[in-house]
Amino acid sequence: MSVTLALVLGLIGSILAPFVAARSKTIGNALVVAVPALLFLFFLMQLPAVGEAPIIEVNPWVPTLGIDLTIRLDGFSLLFALLISGIGALVALYAASYMDEKPAFARAQFLLYILLFMSAMLGTVTADNLMALFVFWEMTSLLSFLLVGFDSTKLAARKAALQSMLVTVGGGLSLLAGIILIGVTADTFSISTLMADSSALTQSPLFSAIIILMMAGAFTKSAQVPFHFWLPNAMAAPTPASAYLHSATMVKLGVFLLATMAPIFSQAAWFGPTLVAFGGATMLIAALQALRSTAFKAVLAFSTVASLGTITMLIGLEGEVAAVATVGFILAHALYKAALFFCAGIVIHATGEPRLSRLGGLASVLPITAGATVLAAISAAGLPPSVGFISKEYLFEAQLESTFTTIAVLIGVLVNTVMVAIAVVVVMRPFFRPARRELHVHHGEATGMTVGPVILGITGLIFGLAPGLVAKSLIQPAASAIYGEPLDASFYLWHGLTPMLALSALVVVLGLLLAKYWNPIHIALRRRRVFDRLLTDRGYYWVLDSTLALARWSTLRLQNGDLRIYTLVIATVVTFAMGYGLIAGQGPVFPSVPHEDFSIYMVGVTGLIVVGSIVAALTTSLVTAIIGVSLAGYGLALVFLLNGGPDLALTQFSVETLFMVIVTAVLLRLPLVFRTTRSRGERSFDAVLAGIFALAIFASVLWIAAVPFNPVIPEYFAQDSYTEAFGRNVVNVILVDFRALDTFGEIAVVAFAALGAWALLRRHNVAKKKPAGMPAKGG
Repeated sequence: MSVTLALVLGLIGSILAPFVAARSKTIGNALVVAVPALLFLFFLMQLPAVGEAPIIEVNPWVPTLGIDLTIRLDGFSLLFALLISGIGALVALYAASYMDEKPAFARAQFLLYILLFMSAMLGTVTADNLMALFVFWEMTSLLSFLLVGFDSTKLAARKAALQSMLVTVGGGLSLLAGIILIGVTADTFSISTLMADSSALTQSPLFSAIIILMMAGAFTKSAQVPFHFWLPNAMAAPTPASAYLHSATMVKLGVFLLATMAPIFSQAAWFGPTLVAFGGATMLIAALQALRSTAFKAVLAFSTVASLGTITMLIGLEGEVAAVATVGFILAHALYKAALFFCAGIVIHATGEPRLSRLGGLASVLPITAGATVLAAISAAGLPPSVGFISKEYLFEAQLESTFTTIAVLIGVLVNTVMVAIAVVVVMRPFFRPARRELHVHHGEATGMTVGPVILGITGLIFGLAPGLVAKSLIQPAASAIYGEPLDASFYLWHGLTPMLALSALVVVLGLLLAKYWNPIHIALRRRRVFDRLLTDRGYYWVLDSTLALARWSTLRLQNGDLRIYTLVIATVVTFAMGYGLIAGQGPVFPSVPHEDFSIYMVGVTGLIVVGSIVAALTTSLVTAIIGVSLAGYGLALVFLLNGGPDLALTQFSVETLFMVIVTAVLLRLPLVFRTTRSRGERSFDAVLAGIFALAIFASVLWIAAVPFNPVIPEYFAQDSYTEAFGRNVVNVILVDFRALDTFGEIAVVAFAALGAWALLRRHNVAKKKPAGMPAKGG
């Protein structure tokens, strides 16, 4: 089976399975879990092939624009595909149990969003074409919005959903701009082609702009400073969504893109240092905010932001070890963070209490959850023999071997100290510390909710004890893909007595001390309101409120119901645009117009148009104005007819007749009061603007007439009208086929106007009739 077919079948299953779950809970739950589980098995079977060479499958889509749906499965994208589908299966199982008490429709709706999100994620990480990648990228943002705001009755959920969408979609626009510039510069959107030869891109003066634009898109997705605030707020989503979207998969899309493009972008000397700077800043700010947080999920969310900063820093570091550390950290973080979110969801679901300070003594009530939390926390703290310990060793080694040794190691030690403390706190406080007050446990441990964290926790230990299971088959191909060339990656538990081991030991000791004094440090930091002003989302709300205020101000002035203002704005903009075009054209001010023979009938028709226009402008009667406008329109139709355009002339005659009849009929039935609505100054200004506008049009027409005729467009339509649209009348083909949507819009406008007039006239006629059965006046 091809990768493309597997993805299509997965999408079909993602759509159908939730509908089955809405009607049959047992069968539906099995199908919902089976879809991602089967995809995981399929991708697992691709490990040997991808280890040899990337799998590439070409699927045409929009060839004229260079856009296709080519699938590219290399070691790095396969790593993500396995995480997305594998954790997706556990999330589906968890969600089915978590939502068990919800109405059938709401439950199926949530499962549909989760599975569609999985399909969008798989499309993103396997797309070789950057345009196709962008389409899937934006689908993840939309589905994330739906998942975060799933509890739409809660204000916090709605605000968090809107915030996540505005930030990530705004970054998506920046990403799109960068992708378009790549297509313009390199004449391709294919990642494989760019990897093979990026000289056109790297030598372009737009190279730096491209990197900045794509970096901005990646930073918004992966919550890097200054966009770090949206991810913790998105914890308003139901826990299955938090575990899936914002810890294991979606938020890693940004670092996925950076790592994928790193072999090309690293040819800019400032790319690596920039990632190190932003990644380091994100790590420090997130660690500080984690120390200040009170909610269980919020602490985990900020630790996720810190981890994303760590990955960003690793991508910016040079060397083979950094590539291995990046891949190892992504794998370890996905395993333990999803497990911790699962466990947090079980605790909150069971007690209804989200705050860590009010939890305690739950180990006896939720023993499986407590055990799974311990397993995940061991990896999160980087303790042996977990895969988290191995990834931390490679992290320190990459930092020590980099050119940023001192600052990188210092940030790594500080932030990992906080991560150790968080791991201790999320284990001890909810489960092993006595509760400060009595907790009411409303739900026990459901099997569907405990399977996921247990599997993930055990897997983290297995990969730590037997790293050979993933070293050559998964870590090495993934690291080679982001390094840009094959490398012989080592990934093992014991490195000996090394500086990395000493740093790991130092981090653990400092983390235990920090966990011991968590309360006083937490309280002291909470009291510093300066952090609320500088590190939270106040800047976002200032920008949002300012934008809305600007929209209100501009609406009051530009969309105030005054047709004169609308016409004024349009005429002013068009006049300036034409004037700029004439000046920038660098041609003669008075171009020589080709001589045409004098035609008395054209003078007469032109005079008819001028008379109609003057009548429409000067009359105070609306009916007379309509007649004047129609007179000008009929004159224009005659121009078309006398210059060999009978089709256009007939259309113009029909439109003008319809316009005059309908509008006149409406005006005759409206209670209009004829009075002057413009002051003398306004009329004078309008006259001046109209004159300037007319002069600009006149100059533009002369300029167009003087420019040598370019036959490319007429020849194109003449040659392709019959072969592509099967029509011999070129004008009709242009209207019906080449610009079909435009023509449809024009027809729709006329139709809606006719319907509106009909409704108005019918209402007037009905109002004049006396209702049946009503008694006469005074009867």
